Amino acid sequence: MLLLYTHKITHRNKYIFNLVFKDILGVDFTLISDTEEFKLFNGAKLSYTNLPVCDELFFSSRNLLFETGISEQNISIFDHNSCKVFFATGKISALPFDIFAASFYLVSRYEEYLPHIRDEHDRFDAKDSIAFINGFLQKPVVNIWTNWVKELLQNKYPHLIFPEKKHEFVSTIDIDNAYAYREKGFTRSIGGYLKSISKFDFSEIAERTKVLLRIQKDPYDTYDFQLEVLKKYKFRSIYFFLLGDYGVNDKNLPIESKKFQSLIKMIGDYAYVGIHPSYGSNKSREQLKKEVGRLSKVLHRDVTISRQHFLKLTLPETYRNLIDLDITDDYTMGYASQIGFRASICTPFNFYDLDMDIETKLKIHPFAVMEGTLKYAMKVQPEEAFQKIKPLIDETKAVNGVFISLFHNDSLNNQKLWLGWRSVYEKMVEYAVK
Repeated sequence: MLLLYTHKITHRNKYIFNLVFKDILGVDFTLISDTEEFKLFNGAKLSYTNLPVCDELFFSSRNLLFETGISEQNISIFDHNSCKVFFATGKISALPFDIFAASFYLVSRYEEYLPHIRDEHDRFDAKDSIAFINGFLQKPVVNIWTNWVKELLQNKYPHLIFPEKKHEFVSTIDIDNAYAYREKGFTRSIGGYLKSISKFDFSEIAERTKVLLRIQKDPYDTYDFQLEVLKKYKFRSIYFFLLGDYGVNDKNLPIESKKFQSLIKMIGDYAYVGIHPSYGSNKSREQLKKEVGRLSKVLHRDVTISRQHFLKLTLPETYRNLIDLDITDDYTMGYASQIGFRASICTPFNFYDLDMDIETKLKIHPFAVMEGTLKYAMKVQPEEAFQKIKPLIDETKAVNGVFISLFHNDSLNNQKLWLGWRSVYEKMVEYAVK
């Protein structure tokens, strides 16, 4: 057991101590603010305050975890142990920066509450983040820093036991459009033909016709391949189904389709299934409630996991809406424009509502790479893609974290725009599960 001392116990420091010591390191601790009790304790102990109390492992504190409200922070980046750090402290501190304040700043997504320009889909852009600007977006620095704390504790208190943790891999698949041609209904099918004719795309006309006549498999029907890979490599897989009303950015099948419902149920027999809230639902709690209800009705069970369509995330409103509908786990934490660790961590963590200054029970699962980001935003070719993904897996393995990927059913069809990306997926899976 570890005894922690701080001169003032707050919601913020309790939150980050829980994340660092319990969630990442797996160590039980007791947090106190009584100096006499702390001095009398003979076991492993750590203080987080202005000056050392006795002979403990001492970490000098900045103000962030003792403040309330949100304000611009004076951040100056520097290097320590070949890693970027910030919130510098004095020389008597065990580390030359306030690891707890810096970790809180990154994990709470503090910068996303500050004034910033939103992108065309009303999202916080990776290029505006402190991690991207300072070159550490592709490193889970919170996990790396936490390992430094572990080493310092082990050196000072060799009897303190840390449980062994193993690297994990989770594959997530978004089903934005279950089929390219099937189950679209008469009106959408005719519209599709007219669009192909206007583009003189006769190969697409032929393909659509063959699929509708059941002569050829639908190009987006890659589910057999996905389940073969799942069976071969035995990893955890999660599917997110878009069930929003039809619109410009929401083009999945109508939920009334029996074929679509059968697909959802079939996938649910092999993997976890969650809701993929539609583009329009991000500003409509009632729409979100309707979509969650649709999936729950098909599955005949409560829906508790989610990922936002288009990765639309507005803090804290998006997460508050999910919490109100009893969603317990969200997988939206990642960028559309860059690969890497948006919250600078590869361990699931509870959402901290900065506006209310409280920890919530919503568990955030950050993903590190999306195939669409590599292809469209970063212009990476399939033969180069794995070399972009591999370092992220290596970083995650080095700290025994969780590597989460994001692919789509249509990107695994190995045709046209996505030729070669099926092998990228399987190569990634094979390497990640080693």
